[in-house]
Amino acid sequence: MVNALTDVAGLAVGHHHRIEDGWATGVTVVLTPPRTVCAVDVRGAAPGTRETDLLDPANLVQHVDAVVLSGGSAYGLAAADGVVRWLAERGRGFPVGPQPHQVVPIVPAAVLYDLPMSSWGNVPDAAFGYAACEAAGGGVAAGSEVAEGSEVAEGSVGAGAGATAGRLKGGVGTASIVLDGGHTVGALVAVNPSGDVVDLATGVPFAAGLGLPGEFGLREPSAADVEAAAARLAPVAGAAPFNTTLAVVATDAALTRSQCRRLAMAAHDGLARAIRPAHTMFDGDAVFALATGARPVAEGPTAPVVLSALAAAAADTFARAVVHAVLAATPVGPVATPAAG
Repeated sequence: MVNALTDVAGLAVGHHHRIEDGWATGVTVVLTPPRTVCAVDVRGAAPGTRETDLLDPANLVQHVDAVVLSGGSAYGLAAADGVVRWLAERGRGFPVGPQPHQVVPIVPAAVLYDLPMSSWGNVPDAAFGYAACEAAGGGVAAGSEVAEGSEVAEGSVGAGAGATAGRLKGGVGTASIVLDGGHTVGALVAVNPSGDVVDLATGVPFAAGLGLPGEFGLREPSAADVEAAAARLAPVAGAAPFNTTLAVVATDAALTRSQCRRLAMAAHDGLARAIRPAHTMFDGDAVFALATGARPVAEGPTAPVVLSALAAAAADTFARAVVHAVLAATPVGPVATPAAG
């Protein structure tokens, strides 16, 4: 266990980004094992998404091949084209013909707004998505075994390269937990909200109290810490609004599409615990939920109890991942946004 989304066996995560003169943006892709169920819940008022209508339980396709989180606002949706191409080259997708290559990869995607962090026109494209898949590795797409618990880079990487979190630098974070019943729940977030992620009086993340013992290495702030936090969290001159937090939560439980959506809905509770205010008119907050189906869920009266435990874990794990994102982030780009770590 590495306290990451990849503790859910079969999932792989890849980042690709550019952080240099005129560039601070990127893409994160989650590759899934075959027959992974997916649902989505969008709460922000300014979303940018692709293939989310397909995830309605009433619609035809029941499984996805990857999920893409990207910077670049609406332009960044083009990154999913590269993921589709990478999967198609490996025969992964919804079969539409008799030949193995006659497939349509199912790749939902969502984007966050980080345009002011790069020169205009420098946005993720299909090449970013393809490179993120290459970084994740070929095992998942080929249907072979993937090592459980692969390390996942955090901070100013992938979709979090140009992210900001209120007055601080945002980024990518991840966390996981194993429940008493043996099911694993993981979360990966790209933290880029208009709201704050820390108490402006102390600089301590709102969700720090949800951490596992010793997880964040934080201590009670001293008077000097509070004074330093006040200086660090002052408004950033010239800063523009950078909005939307995106996430993938996942479990190895065998869930239906409707049950998966319940997981995504609950995960938004974790967003609200970690970010204040949350789900504003300027955010496009979206959470994808994945269920690989590797571990069955007992039928009968205990099934709702298990689902409730999975949902509660999704919320807490999401909130913990937000803390990891801001603690791991480093300043990048033209706006001198301070980092929490």
